[in-house]
Amino acid sequence: MKTRLPPFSKARVLVVGDVMLDRYWTGRATRISPEAPVPVVHVTATEDRLGGAANVALNILTLGGQVDLLGAIGVDEAGETLQRLLRRSGIGCHLHAHTRAATSTKLRILSHHQQLVRADFEGGLAEVDAAALLADYARLAAQADLIVLSDYGKGTLGSPRTLIEQAAALHKRVIVDPKGTDFSKYRGATLITPNRAEFEAVVGPCATESALVERGERLRLATGLTGVLITRGEQGMTLLWQDQEPLHLQARAREVFDVTGAGDTVIATLALALAAGAPPPEAMVLANAAAGIVVGKLGTAAATVAELNQALRTSDDTGFGILTEDELAVALDQARSRGERIIMTNGCFDLLHAGHVTYLEQARRLGDRLVVAVNADASVQALKGPGRPVNPLERRMTVLAALKSVDWVVPFSEATPERLYCRLLPDVIVKGGDYAPDAIAGGPCVTANGGEIVVLEYLDGESTTAMLQRLQEGSNNL
Repeated sequence: MKTRLPPFSKARVLVVGDVMLDRYWTGRATRISPEAPVPVVHVTATEDRLGGAANVALNILTLGGQVDLLGAIGVDEAGETLQRLLRRSGIGCHLHAHTRAATSTKLRILSHHQQLVRADFEGGLAEVDAAALLADYARLAAQADLIVLSDYGKGTLGSPRTLIEQAAALHKRVIVDPKGTDFSKYRGATLITPNRAEFEAVVGPCATESALVERGERLRLATGLTGVLITRGEQGMTLLWQDQEPLHLQARAREVFDVTGAGDTVIATLALALAAGAPPPEAMVLANAAAGIVVGKLGTAAATVAELNQALRTSDDTGFGILTEDELAVALDQARSRGERIIMTNGCFDLLHAGHVTYLEQARRLGDRLVVAVNADASVQALKGPGRPVNPLERRMTVLAALKSVDWVVPFSEATPERLYCRLLPDVIVKGGDYAPDAIAGGPCVTANGGEIVVLEYLDGESTTAMLQRLQEGSNNL
């Protein structure tokens, strides 16, 4: 399935549910406590992140969507920290603070990127008067394209049926990340997204895929849902949608580093894609790709548009390596994680000739990946004069991307690629001709980072200018 990102920025999502503060204490564990058989962690770093429904909202915002967050917190230090993080992020924040409640907080202690223990602090949200929250909900739901209910069982969503019914009256779709074993409380929602363990806790163990589909359909019909998306970990996802055949999608093949918050990313991406007009199968593909990204990160995290575009580009296997600058930065990070050596060069490449091809092949042999940065049309004209370029930027990049020696092509609009080199920091900058290494744009940044400069000789008699002169002479002799 070939999938492209819908217009995320035009979609507005309301997230309602259990907001949390995720805390990370990190340090080295080099000895066992004399008081008990447990490791002693010397904490050297602490970090606070948005968790639960707040992480769902952050994922939506990170992908460029518009988002409002509605929930409840306690009047405590954790609540103040959570609100500060939300204000800093730019999320539309509508949190109700209550003196009788504690802000849901998860404290994780880590050493060597491994979680040693988690401590949860919570309580009292189920006793909170929901009248003020419901008043805000009515107003915010009317402004939203789609509503997400993020249920972690902490008490904020004490009566999800009421929220679903109000949304139906406004003709708004609702998707739910469910909790517990009674999914009837979500009756009338558009879609629920249980993981396999949550799903089987309700319908019973499913030994086969056909059993999973059969019981999922039975659940969908019994609860009046349009769809059920079952996330199945390393086995991927299954989407059951009204009047459509079941759709099974394999998990993205990549190293799993931390599954924390992956469910938040799934429902956030799914919701934003649906709100932006994507059909359910395409929204599922995007959610699956985003989940594959965040499980490669430590702790609660979000996927970016550049990362998602790169994941889709890889899965589509287009064979073309034309990327935006942000997409290229993601691709290079992934290449470096595989231990690959990055080579980079730049130029106008107006009329591709044998000299160019030979030069690029020589450059590619210096490492594992070759990036070619190409001057935009205006900078070519400034360098070469009127009448240039002969070929516009898109054509020049398409021809370069088709070469076997070239992995990625990226445009730049400045007079020199210095800023681009200083951002991407390749292992080697390659230039052709008689440049002095210290005169090459971006060279100081790259060498200061441990990289090097290599100057290659051009093939004698081959240049775009010479080619154009020969063509002009030939036309004059006709």
